[in-house]
Amino acid sequence: MTEFPFDSRPGVALDPGQAALFRSQALVPVRIRGNHPALLVTGHADVKTVLSDPRFSRQQWHGGTMFARSPDTLALATTDPPLHTRRRRTVQAAFTHRAAETDRPWIEQIADDLLDAAGAKPGPVDLVAAYLRPLPYLVVARIIGVPDGDVELLSAWTDAMMSAGRFRAEEVTAATAAMHGYFRERLGTGDGLLAALPAAPDPLSEQEIVVMAAGLVMAGGDATASHLSSCAYHLLHDDELRRTLTTKPDLIPAAVEELLRWVWFAGTGGQPHVLLADASLSGVPLRAGQVVIPLTDAANHDPAVYSDPDEFRLDRPTNPHLGFGHGRHMCLGAPHARVELRTAISALLRRFPDLRAAPDPDGPAWRDRMFLRGLWRLPVHLR
Repeated sequence: MTEFPFDSRPGVALDPGQAALFRSQALVPVRIRGNHPALLVTGHADVKTVLSDPRFSRQQWHGGTMFARSPDTLALATTDPPLHTRRRRTVQAAFTHRAAETDRPWIEQIADDLLDAAGAKPGPVDLVAAYLRPLPYLVVARIIGVPDGDVELLSAWTDAMMSAGRFRAEEVTAATAAMHGYFRERLGTGDGLLAALPAAPDPLSEQEIVVMAAGLVMAGGDATASHLSSCAYHLLHDDELRRTLTTKPDLIPAAVEELLRWVWFAGTGGQPHVLLADASLSGVPLRAGQVVIPLTDAANHDPAVYSDPDEFRLDRPTNPHLGFGHGRHMCLGAPHARVELRTAISALLRRFPDLRAAPDPDGPAWRDRMFLRGLWRLPVHLR
């Protein structure tokens, strides 16, 4: 039986070999950490079922996560209702569509300021370090209510905490303690969520707030930055798409949705779910106790839902991708992420229409042995 997660491979789109495997079986038998048998769920309809049907429980899986963090350091990703509902409700107002649109002007200003600084540098620029990584971290830091100057510190801790084998266990432990200590010292300060949560109705405990704040940094910072790096890499290597979006910026929202489908994002798959009662997926009967792992990347390339699933198409009439998940575990920050993705691409192409890749002596720096895929660096010529 195959071990999962699979070995890291380069590329923006889903690896062809893995895509073929996922299409050959709706439920792929694997062994995960602790030599535990599980089934990878690959079809679009089945993945939606696992993510929305209360018979599939994340909280009842006690074998740990698919990356370095332990379940007690995750406020939402490893819990079920009613605990998940209570925790999510306390921060939901800061991440609505209305809130994202209200925040759009200052998000656009952050993008312009970062590109001003990047454009002033001589020679090739590392687009990840100068723009794609600090943008989402600065956004989530301001929502939480921490100083811009602490973003590099938070992002360094996040790297270790999002490890899936890249960082040593002691490095992950140290980063987790430092991140939690940082937020514990700042409870009730500033003018963001850190100030508001302790006084909220039905407040979270101090530890819950600390874990929530750390989780928001990782989801809002690392997830968006990692995805952006893959998006930028794709744009740099698809001249026709880059020229089209530069001359027709009104197509950028559609491009963002297709990138959310197209980009191979989860390095280790999703969170294991335990079946609480007998059910079936793709007509296969499953017994209570079965462990399944829903793969949104596989679902986003399901030929039963998408014509030409292995092609990037800007003109898809419908795009029901699961890039932000589905159901009760739909990404909390999806509205802000959409604003950031559209803003980042729009500002970059508007300011630097002659953007092109610069040579990288060591080749593309793909994020291997990490929970989320992307690139560590991306050298470019801005002019």
